[in-house]
Amino acid sequence: MTKPLTLAVVGHTNVGKTSLLRTLTRDVGFGEVSHRPSTTRHVEGARLSVDGEPLLELYDTPGLEDAIALLDYLERLDRPGERLDGPARVARFLDGSEARQRFEQEAKVLRQLLASDAGLYVIDAREPVLAKYRDELSVLSSCGKPLLPVLNFVSSPQHREPEWRDALARLGLHALVRFDSVAPPEDGERRLYESLALLLEHSRDALQRLLNDQEAQREARKRSALRLIAELLIDCAACRRSVASEKTVEQQAINQLRDAVRQREQRCVEALLKLYGFRSNDAAASDLPLLDGRWGNDLFNPETLKQLGVRVGSGVAAGAAAGAGVDLMVGGLTLGAAALAGAIAGGALQTARSYGSRLLGKLKGQRELTVDDSVLRLLALRQRQLLHALNARGHAAVDSIKVATPEDKTWREGKLPEALKKARAYPQWSSLNPHPKLSQAERQAQIEALAEQI
Repeated sequence: MTKPLTLAVVGHTNVGKTSLLRTLTRDVGFGEVSHRPSTTRHVEGARLSVDGEPLLELYDTPGLEDAIALLDYLERLDRPGERLDGPARVARFLDGSEARQRFEQEAKVLRQLLASDAGLYVIDAREPVLAKYRDELSVLSSCGKPLLPVLNFVSSPQHREPEWRDALARLGLHALVRFDSVAPPEDGERRLYESLALLLEHSRDALQRLLNDQEAQREARKRSALRLIAELLIDCAACRRSVASEKTVEQQAINQLRDAVRQREQRCVEALLKLYGFRSNDAAASDLPLLDGRWGNDLFNPETLKQLGVRVGSGVAAGAAAGAGVDLMVGGLTLGAAALAGAIAGGALQTARSYGSRLLGKLKGQRELTVDDSVLRLLALRQRQLLHALNARGHAAVDSIKVATPEDKTWREGKLPEALKKARAYPQWSSLNPHPKLSQAERQAQIEALAEQI
């Protein structure tokens, strides 16, 4: 087993070093992220492995706070007639008393960089290029280790990327990486590791293995996420509840059905957050509006569907505009009991043959409630947009997830997938119904087919 590549994550205080590590390790609990300066006071490490073999060790270090004074101190360490190189000068500094007193924090950084194969120098690209940053790079370069600048927070409109590129080039650092730890680019990790491979040729194979493994994990997460959404939609499409045709009883049943659907969506949200390594409170079904809160937090608010442009079909029962109650048996038409009886007896109505038992329930004063197509559309849109937000979110983000407005019209206006239409006829496919049979092969096949379409 080869020795893992070791990287020291270094830079000024409060530039996002811990945030970068959280995103690279997909660990929202790594270290402490805060707007307060000097949050990290000690060196902390994380290890990335493939098939049980450690390939990369990352070390978070305290922020450099007084590089200007330290650089001046280092330049005065040479004795008469001496001209030490950078590493020798740093070693002499670390052996001295100032490394344990005035420059204790800086000494921790330099010790870790000397013990590492290379350093990631994290830059807050929103900050102006000041003399202290140039001095930091001079101090760090004295360790004789390759340095790869990482421009953080480049998604901010206040970034100063061109200024930083020019300043780094003047210092001889022409290779750099744009990597926003809050909103990382889709290919951010690949670019970072490929740039490292150029600086550390001996670690190219290990870095490529790491990239291949991360790509495989990304695809596996995507497949699992799509299946979770498909299961939610099948659950809701197959949900069916029979209730006496009495106003008070009906309203109570409608409210119960709405609550059940809300809770089922919330379970899907929590499962997606866990799958992507985020906290359970990073998003909730009640706060996943697609238009910055203008919809409110009610999945069944008719205004929600109206603003999204989701079509509400003619089969929606009056008084249930968001689709909590639908009379499936008569397709929204009002037929008398005699007409229904005749249809059943004569077999003249195709719907009667398809929904015979439910039509008989209609004759007995029963009404069936199901989740309308419009709500299925909204559930699909919300979860698809949540998935998009999770893919674009870094593990250093602390704000609640914001869901963007969907651009495609497929789920707003197009035909619903056949899997959902089929699920309507199989109430045993829904965990929201009594005595579900969730392991049926046909249900699993429809979930897989639906996941492909999502």
